[in-house]
Amino acid sequence: NKAINMPVLISDRDHIIAASGISKKDCIDKRISKAAETIMENRSAFISNSGSRTELQPVEGLDRNACLAIPIIGGDVTGCVIVLFNTLGDYPTQAEIKLAQVAAQFLAKQTEE
Repeated sequence: NKAINMPVLISDRDHIIAASGISKKDCIDKRISKAAETIMENRSAFISNSGSRTELQPVEGLDRNACLAIPIIGGDVTGCVIVLFNTLGDYPTQAEIKLAQVAAQFLAKQTEE
């Protein structure tokens, strides 16, 4: 969160388990949306850019949209790294996308052991 100045959420397959840059009481233990579940099931990343008009509301009851959602895949999908738009609505840069991918890979390795 501090490196990219965007709120970051970490989920397991069903709920948000960690948050940074946003009020924890607003999102911890909340259920992830069906759209976020689909991203994990498809093992595909969601990356929003200025050319796309798709939006992802990652958490039920949270009024913030995600600009990135990268599944945590360590054999099986164990969760997702979700980056929310900041208050300015900035789209993620290539460096921010890569950072989210590295975070997902790191968490995948940690959950395998």
